[in-house]
Amino acid sequence: MRTAGRDGEGQKYALTSDEDDNDFWGLAHEAEGLFTPLPDEKDTRRVRLVGCLPQGGLLKSTEHVGGRRAVAGNAWFNLLDGDGVTMGSYFVGEVTVVDVKPSARGTGLVDLTVTLWCEDALPGADTAWDLVRTGRLDRTGMWHGLTPEDRHAWLSVALWSRGYRRRGKPDAPAGQVFTVDGRHIIDEDSFYCAIGEAINGPGGYFGWNLSALDDCLCGGWGASVPFTLHWDSSDQARSRLVERVPVGDRDVSLFDLLLEIFEERGVSVILR
Repeated sequence: MRTAGRDGEGQKYALTSDEDDNDFWGLAHEAEGLFTPLPDEKDTRRVRLVGCLPQGGLLKSTEHVGGRRAVAGNAWFNLLDGDGVTMGSYFVGEVTVVDVKPSARGTGLVDLTVTLWCEDALPGADTAWDLVRTGRLDRTGMWHGLTPEDRHAWLSVALWSRGYRRRGKPDAPAGQVFTVDGRHIIDEDSFYCAIGEAINGPGGYFGWNLSALDDCLCGGWGASVPFTLHWDSSDQARSRLVERVPVGDRDVSLFDLLLEIFEERGVSVILR
């Protein structure tokens, strides 16, 4: 797994050119606005890189603010843990420098404002990333009180941080028994939060839509089929997962479709 590869105590973010892995653009203490879409432009962000030491292509663009060459291009926006190890990355496009000011964070550092577009840095995801960074995503049920929007952001962090958190850990062998708690399953996203946690622990990922769930059941995502799933408080979940989903020439409830997917992939579901 890539690390920041540079000295940067307390710095949480790093940028590297999408076109050249050797074109390192620098580190920053904060990335204010990365998770805040501009009004009416959900994928466009105005990001203030606080305490940044720009390098490579980004440094060149700081010399041309207001001009065509202020566009640095596409990059990978890496989120770092306390040791500078990359926890996850977002692809960002059309990174353009719009302002440069000296930073109070240290001599030689700047607060660099850029515009960019990013589809995957969802509003609210920064809270979950902070839990991963500080090692506080360490107990089950931490997603229970989240709003629907924040649950979706939680799932996105579970996905993008999966490699970092598992760190090469193999799938649980076939024949395992997992238990999912149905009491807090109130919609599709909360189901994915619950099963991700059941299989991969607090903040774990095991799909965030039906196609992704099916992919996870093919192996490589924490569990090997066949396995047994004990679904506690399943009646409560059944009463809430009532959305009708088209399947071929019929439509079924989301709850029943989940059971069908599990059966097709060799998972024995015991409703309790």
